[in-house]
Amino acid sequence: MRNSKYLQALTNTQSIEELWDMHTRKMASYGFDRLLYGFTRYRTSTSLGDPDDFIVLTNHDPAYTDVFMGKGLYFHGPMVKWVLENEGAASWSILGEMLDQGALSDSEKRVLEFNRKMQVTAGYSISFKSISPRAKGAIALTAQADIPQEEIDKVWAEHGDEILVMNNVCHLKIMTLPYATPNQTLTKRQREALEWVGDGKTTQDIALLMGLTPATVEKHLRLARDNLNVETTAQAVLKAALQNQMFVIEA
Repeated sequence: MRNSKYLQALTNTQSIEELWDMHTRKMASYGFDRLLYGFTRYRTSTSLGDPDDFIVLTNHDPAYTDVFMGKGLYFHGPMVKWVLENEGAASWSILGEMLDQGALSDSEKRVLEFNRKMQVTAGYSISFKSISPRAKGAIALTAQADIPQEEIDKVWAEHGDEILVMNNVCHLKIMTLPYATPNQTLTKRQREALEWVGDGKTTQDIALLMGLTPATVEKHLRLARDNLNVETTAQAVLKAALQNQMFVIEA
């Protein structure tokens, strides 16, 4: 598929699953067979936020992600540190330079050792531009296990600009699609109640509009708050909107 056709198809995807399948196959055509995308809207100076609020997409083997993500190894990843402090793309060759300069902590060295064990040794990291200091998105493109960093650097020298554009478009498209972890997914009734709150309706108004009792409306709103792990209905409306769970067109 030509790049222009790919970008057109990517921007027309209707689900995260469709987008991710398309993007992983496209990146594999350049030699990047394992991807790890992450996005948070709740970063602070000391935290990336609640992992339950992250958008995480990957085609890595669970043997890798269960440790790297599940056990919090990512928090000590030197390239994670790089993407939080920079924008644009970086070759993983800088890891060798950091190691030679003694710039890596013991915890960062342990991440490198784990990555070597899992054959996550060559690739590129892309840090996306953000308009909010609390938001950050990035993607790690891991090269095939039999491709050394020197070879993937040659691929990037020839195709880096187009790879960067494709990943930027992919990131921007993800921001428009519904995404929530299973425990934060709203039911149809919960979503409808929040939508009416977002439209400025009172509980009594919503009860009439939904054909329910006010007590049942309150129950749906309470369960929505519980699912989204927030304290107030206003916070639930905001969070559901940020996750693109509100006013969605159902298939």
